[in-house]
Amino acid sequence: MNTITKSDFQFKNQIFKYEGKVRDVYFLEDDILLMIVSDRISAFDVVMPVGITYKGQILNQIAFEMLKSAEDIIDNWIIDYPDPNVTLGKKCTQIKVEMVVRGYLSGHSYRFYNSGKRNLCGNKLPENLKENDKFPSPIITPTTKADKGFHDQDISPKSIIDRKILSKQDYDFLHQKSLELFKRGSELADKNALILVDTKYEFGYDNFGNIVLIDEIHTPDSSRYFYKDKYEELQLAGKKQRQLSKEFFREWLMKNNFQGLEGQTIPNIDSEVVKMVSSRYIELYEKLLGKKFLVPKIQNINERILSNLKDFI
Repeated sequence: MNTITKSDFQFKNQIFKYEGKVRDVYFLEDDILLMIVSDRISAFDVVMPVGITYKGQILNQIAFEMLKSAEDIIDNWIIDYPDPNVTLGKKCTQIKVEMVVRGYLSGHSYRFYNSGKRNLCGNKLPENLKENDKFPSPIITPTTKADKGFHDQDISPKSIIDRKILSKQDYDFLHQKSLELFKRGSELADKNALILVDTKYEFGYDNFGNIVLIDEIHTPDSSRYFYKDKYEELQLAGKKQRQLSKEFFREWLMKNNFQGLEGQTIPNIDSEVVKMVSSRYIELYEKLLGKKFLVPKIQNINERILSNLKDFI
């Protein structure tokens, strides 16, 4: 009742429905998208068999507020926010490049650096950096969709232009806007005693050929955050940084012998585990947005969505 792991609505002028790992996207006539963010949770490319209370609402609300906070930088795909789990937006033609902005040597960039390589997507990396050190200035390491069945691949700006994925003018626009968005995200994080370590931005063309921001930005599912108060101390001591992300759930699965490998069984995710994960998502919400999470008055999510979207039924 108070989680939504599957949606099966029929809306006016509905053309078809796409079901992702977490989001169900209903394509309507007139290039309108109706996106329902479920409470499904995935890890190691596996969707878990139970939902996490309030997770969908939390991710949807963070994404909405973060997109609104950047509307002076670039337009986005959102039209309305009719329900805590739902976003209404305009269909765009996705640009097949994700703009990954990195302020620190973490995650993929650290693994790349640790292998001895120093040129990442056209960025020449300084010598003598340690894991999680701050770069002199943020770098952009674009990725592009590989052939089906493969993960995203790093790509240089030169290759993007040479392969005619984007014109130089459009790539330069994305580059500049991505840096501006990262600066805005970093400022918002700093106000809440956090450090925005790295994140990704996705863009698309609207019906008029304008480039707009799509998907989500600055959420814990698309970004890595460190706690600011202990960053310097931990870095000087060579210790692991405290992260604010959904990594905690992956760590719980690994402790219970699951990494999505063949032959492994998903551990029992009982009510206590659901409560633990839900409380961590609430903490993410309150830390990122700097305000208290409000539990919705109507707990039956399907009934609430039907009520809030009655004009579309």
